[in-house]
Amino acid sequence: MKFVDEARINVIAGDGGNGALGFRREKYIPRGGPDGGDGGNGGSVFLRATERLNTLADFRHQRTYLAQRGENGRGQNCSGAGGKDCIVDVPVGTVASDRTTGQIVADLKHVGQTIEVAKGGWHGLGNARFKSSTNQAPRKTTDGKPGERRELQLELRVLADVGLLGQPNAGKSTLIRQLSSARPKVADYPFTTLHPNLGVVSIEPHRSFVMADIPGLIEGAAEGHGLGVRFLKHLSRTRLLLHLIDVLPVDQSDPAEQARAIVNELRKHSEVLYNKERWVVLNKSDLLPKDEIESHCQSIINELQWTGPIYTISAVTGEGSQALAADIMSHLEKMREEEEEAAAKSLRENATTQSRTSSLENSDRGQAPGPDTHPTDDA
Repeated sequence: MKFVDEARINVIAGDGGNGALGFRREKYIPRGGPDGGDGGNGGSVFLRATERLNTLADFRHQRTYLAQRGENGRGQNCSGAGGKDCIVDVPVGTVASDRTTGQIVADLKHVGQTIEVAKGGWHGLGNARFKSSTNQAPRKTTDGKPGERRELQLELRVLADVGLLGQPNAGKSTLIRQLSSARPKVADYPFTTLHPNLGVVSIEPHRSFVMADIPGLIEGAAEGHGLGVRFLKHLSRTRLLLHLIDVLPVDQSDPAEQARAIVNELRKHSEVLYNKERWVVLNKSDLLPKDEIESHCQSIINELQWTGPIYTISAVTGEGSQALAADIMSHLEKMREEEEEAAAKSLRENATTQSRTSSLENSDRGQAPGPDTHPTDDA
């Protein structure tokens, strides 16, 4: 199936049912009074994350999703039935935004997560609601409120721990084939990868991470050159970026210049993505003589003035790839431990703050004089 990572849909919540106008009419009960019931609430539209879907391809065929309208009220104080909700299943990692305002209304990161994106209309009131001592036969009712209507832009952002970044033919797909069971297309021409690929890199039992390969970037991608930057959104959820650099490009261009062009395009697209942790991976070392690998790679690093982590590998032969994967796994585990410690610390601080607030409130209540504590002179 074709990978589809963007779609537009219309969601229309149900209108609320109208209130009823009625009076109780029974034998031997004169002037029975108003008995018009309320209408039912309109159904709402929800997005629900499911692991059964991998793309947004289904939304090419159905683009409008309607929730049920609430029923009108009836006599004898019978309320109308509420409208049935509409639940739309989407892949995990889907972000929904309102096309009119640009506001993000749903970000579905976990299986089963359900978020309301269009609220059903409130029910109308029957005339029984308006009776009073001065108006014992009201003829007033209200109509149900209309449900929300929205045009949503759906974007699928793949959930991966590590994202691969680089020029076309830098060896990103070859690396993910080498480290995982994923089998993306590999060929000797640029833009072989036309859509993101995911691979699970297993180091040992119960130790693994997900790697994402996206189509290559070229200079001017922010202006639409090549495949543009539309696939960069798939790297927004990653914890770590691997910047693959071809140490010996076929077109004999300068590897450092190419690397700088990629970083510039990354910065134009998103400052957040630009500031994400990034490692440099010098690939295709097998194309260089053994005695020239170290000096050639060092010259690239010197020109880039890069001070972060550096790895020299050959994705084709696998040389250096396993060591890279092992270091990534250790780094991700360390990051997870730090996040868990930060979350636990935040919970402890919140609990302490709530305890202090509760103690202060109880102390204030204990010091306040009660109504019988200080009798007045009149007593």
